Amino acid sequence: MPRASRSASRFTLFAEAALVALVVVCPLALGGAAGWLLGPLVLLSGAAAVLAAVGAKRQGQSLRVPLLAVPLAAGAGLCAVQLVPLPDGVLRLLSPEAAALREFALVPLGLERARPVSLDPSATWRELAKHLAYLLAFLAAVQVSRSRGSRERLLAAVVFTGAGLTAVGLVHALLGVRSLFGLMHWMHARPTLVTPFGNPNHLAGFLALASTLGVGLALTRAKQSRALPYAVAAGVSGLGVVLSLSRGGIAFFAFGQVLLALLLLRKRHASGEGAPPVWARSAAALLGLLGVLMVGAYTAADGLWAEARTADSVEKLRQSKVALWPMLADSARAFPLLGMGRGAFEAAFPRYQTQPNPNTFTHPENAVLQAAAELGALGLVLLGVAIWGFSRLLRREGLETVDLAALAGVAALALHDLFDFSLELPACAVAALVALGAVARPRERAVEKAWCARPSAAALGTGGALTVVALVALVPGRHRLGDAEEELARLVTSGASAQDVHTRGLALVDRHPSDYLLYRLVASAHAARGREGAGEALALVNRALYLAPLDASSHRVAARALLALGRSAQGFLEYRLAHEAGDATVLLGEALPQAETLAALTVLTPRSPATTVRLLDALANTPGRLALALEYSGWAREHFAGQPEAAALWAREARLRILRGDLETAEAARAQVERLAPDALDTHLLRAEVLRAQGKREEALRALERLLARFPGDVALSFQLAAQQLDAGLTRRAKDTLKALAPFITDYAQRARLLAMEAACLEREGLLSHALERRQSAARLAPGAEAFFAVARTQEALRRYDAAARSVHEGMRHLPEGARAQARAWVSRLEGAERERVESRRRVLSDDPRAAELEYLLRGPDVDGEARDAD
Repeated sequence: MPRASRSASRFTLFAEAALVALVVVCPLALGGAAGWLLGPLVLLSGAAAVLAAVGAKRQGQSLRVPLLAVPLAAGAGLCAVQLVPLPDGVLRLLSPEAAALREFALVPLGLERARPVSLDPSATWRELAKHLAYLLAFLAAVQVSRSRGSRERLLAAVVFTGAGLTAVGLVHALLGVRSLFGLMHWMHARPTLVTPFGNPNHLAGFLALASTLGVGLALTRAKQSRALPYAVAAGVSGLGVVLSLSRGGIAFFAFGQVLLALLLLRKRHASGEGAPPVWARSAAALLGLLGVLMVGAYTAADGLWAEARTADSVEKLRQSKVALWPMLADSARAFPLLGMGRGAFEAAFPRYQTQPNPNTFTHPENAVLQAAAELGALGLVLLGVAIWGFSRLLRREGLETVDLAALAGVAALALHDLFDFSLELPACAVAALVALGAVARPRERAVEKAWCARPSAAALGTGGALTVVALVALVPGRHRLGDAEEELARLVTSGASAQDVHTRGLALVDRHPSDYLLYRLVASAHAARGREGAGEALALVNRALYLAPLDASSHRVAARALLALGRSAQGFLEYRLAHEAGDATVLLGEALPQAETLAALTVLTPRSPATTVRLLDALANTPGRLALALEYSGWAREHFAGQPEAAALWAREARLRILRGDLETAEAARAQVERLAPDALDTHLLRAEVLRAQGKREEALRALERLLARFPGDVALSFQLAAQQLDAGLTRRAKDTLKALAPFITDYAQRARLLAMEAACLEREGLLSHALERRQSAARLAPGAEAFFAVARTQEALRRYDAAARSVHEGMRHLPEGARAQARAWVSRLEGAERERVESRRRVLSDDPRAAELEYLLRGPDVDGEARDAD
């Protein structure tokens, strides 16, 4: 027989313990991001729900199902619908995009089975388990919160967990430890406050809710001594919000405090109380809270100012996350009815991304767009129901101070999710559901407008069944996108055969059909086979580009396959598309060495004169390609005529003519540069170069020295002046110029050039060993054919022929195959000189036994036959 007189059944206390464990464990599991968390989340939520129902049955209480449970239950049901395999006709009706993906990418690969609406079924299975776990946790919190003691302990768990997280961060900061507990290093995140949360926005969201709840609990205590722990915990959590440096977190935390104050004022006004405000009873604690926050703001002033400067204007805010909303909305419009699948955004969004971005979008970082994209119109309906249910709670009669604090904290967290995705992870979601469950609890002496049921075997069975369904959903949900990509990439890099990669890749594609990276990895394995695998590579990479049109690496693979098939125009166009998609190295590093004709270069050229100038410089600095560079320069000047960068193109034309010895044409090009940009420094530098080429060295040198007085510290000017001083035999003046330039060097390329010129000065002074050290350092900083050839020339002068041959081989790697003939002849000459030197030395030693013994003693018995060289 139920004992209604008991304040709480032991089963209810066990349910409370399960919920407290959830509140504490979820933040510790990397803010809810740990993959292993879903199992404990489901088990603890299911146990809490079943135990709470048993406790209600033993106490003779009804089970309350608030309106806020509806979107959770309906969301789980919608996830289940998204996972049902559908015939092609039905799929085309409900999700044309999913049907198009099946028809274009999967059916030609032999993957013809029926497909669900979700574009990443594994992720949707995980979301189904999460939705069911959230539903069970929320219903358990509603039932457990009938007891005032249990309710306060649940909320206190959130409050003190937040304070504990901040304490962990402060200890890390005091000890100067940047890895979590000194063990775990963040791969991509660089949080200012080191806690289990890698994302400072999520940390700020959790701490803001904890701090607001702490204020509410402090204000419900009549004695300051009992209010003090909650006030201190609230202050510590608020300090953590400030130290997180999350702009949104700090702003919405302040919003939550203002909203709580307004709700308390409304409550006092509605009750007609004449007593002092409720917060007056805890004035000391709240002043302490304010003081802690001020100290935190002062401590983090520099960081806060730096963050504020990144959003100090409407234009900068427009260019931030808000600027992405139209693109995200377009992706949501492609799935109007049932969405792309809950949790499938990371896999499916690249298909609709229209702006290059080096980062991977895992979430839209906007709750409305998240619901619209993943759940479609029905998701927006569920979001509306959730807002309606929250507003009903806000208008509920008899709300206590802690209830208002919970609603204010959850409202601030939800609004923060218009610019973030904290509620997508269990840490913040569970804390918010526990807080809402405490507010939505049944009232003992009030008529509640909510569905209630008597505890029964059916109700208990339903809780158990939902738990089992959630656990079963975790089985197919164990397959994660990142794990599949890592497995296939490891298989490709291990040197596995293309057939093995293809077989395993199709199995993974069948599991994650919208992940473009899987198609691209298989295509890259086929492309490595050359012409034999180019056709297969092209078919697969076309699917990757269908799913991610802006993936630069896919364009690279397509370019290689097309060139292997002899379709050079399309291949170089793919290289250009890779550059426009954000690959900054593809043109100079891979495409340009393979471009042998003007037609190839024109296809390769993007709509950027600045990039064209870099291509021209690279061609001019490659041996044997001067004629092609001149031909390309003429086309580029005509193509970009009238644009601001035209002067730079004419300047390159003049320098190319100087290299060729066509001084009359160089002078004409210089005149064009002076007409287009008469006051530019490069115009004056070009004039000095032309004077030098015309044999007017002294005049050119004087012009450069006058320029350096006008532009002290200019790198290009100083380099040119030092070069002409060195050419004129003024080695000491050249060294002084380079020494004055050293503080103004800003990158590796400039440092390499400085070292090369210092080496040239040392060579003039006969210090070849010191010059060699500098040339080797320059080659390490800026590897290139000419850098290694310069090292080889110095080694040859030192009679280190074997080392020189190795340096020439290093330089040959940076040359196209057609330009290596002279380098190969040089290697042959060096190897012949080395053989002759070794043979000559052997003859000398064989004729003089004492010399042989002396060399043996100097070199040691473990050194091979090379003699020591000296300057």
